Amino acid sequence: MHRFFLGLSKLMAIIGGAVLSALVALVVLSIVGREINALLHSDFAQTHMKGLADWLLALALPGPWGPISIGPVNGDYELVEAGMAFTIFAFLPLAQMSGSHATVDVFTSMMSERTNRVLRAISEVAFAVVLVIIAIQLLKGTESKMHRHQTTFLLQFPVWWAYAASLVGASVAAVVSIYTAIVRVAEMVTGHEIMPHGEGAGH
Repeated sequence: MHRFFLGLSKLMAIIGGAVLSALVALVVLSIVGREINALLHSDFAQTHMKGLADWLLALALPGPWGPISIGPVNGDYELVEAGMAFTIFAFLPLAQMSGSHATVDVFTSMMSERTNRVLRAISEVAFAVVLVIIAIQLLKGTESKMHRHQTTFLLQFPVWWAYAASLVGASVAAVVSIYTAIVRVAEMVTGHEIMPHGEGAGH
């Protein structure tokens, strides 16, 4: 059971990392395109190399949401907004499984191991409840956006796509959090450590 949830968590983290890398590349490409576009429109370019500058500015390649030309990526903010929501949820399961959330242990470090187990169990149960509520609300939001046929302003892709992607990540995070909550409660009852904890940034 533990191996399954750990493998699922790692898979989600890999997918989240791939999406995050793509978003970083998108932002870099958009910034570079914006700067080159500004350079080609500058007084220097229009005075000393107008023909080349105008030719480059007129270049356009076919793209999934219209022609691609030198300049900022069309709808980059919409894509980053949608992708980042999924990425955040994609990393949560592995953080849960490895106990890698940032912790503040100013007071807990002075408490007994038994007390810390109780506190960990309470926090994990609370975390599970919150993630389940978030997943349920995302499901309702996905259904609502789907029925209203709402689209983004620039790219005009259905908003529910982003909600659905986030719902997948949130659902996995909720399931994993339920498992970790059960494990922490079992640790509290038995007094034996089953999963690692406190490997994240401690303060």
